[in-house]
Amino acid sequence: MDHTTFYNCDGRPIAWVAEAGGHPSIYLYDGTPVAWISSNSIFAYSGKHLGWYQDGWIRDHAGDCVFFTSEAQGGPAKPARQARPARGARAARPARGAREARPARPARTTNWSRVTDESFFTQ
Repeated sequence: MDHTTFYNCDGRPIAWVAEAGGHPSIYLYDGTPVAWISSNSIFAYSGKHLGWYQDGWIRDHAGDCVFFTSEAQGGPAKPARQARPARGARAARPARGAREARPARPARTTNWSRVTDESFFTQ
């Protein structure tokens, strides 16, 4: 998963993954660490559960698709992927807050989420 790119519903690269400290960390292209992945769940550094990572998709709490990778299977039609920007230097990762309990995983949909940009990580 190291250096996997997450694209939004317009095909714009939003974030990328780097293996770090036992769990993959998600960074925006300016180098800001925004989340980490644990057991297919996405957590903000505050500890808030944001969604799930499965079959190359990040899905929100409604089961809708937020971001996709080049290996994504199923889901809505994927747009052409735009060129990835240069990555900024990785900023130090903040301390991880206590993880929020994972909600029940909803059924997967073929819909795009209403939030498909960087703000997904700050909800």
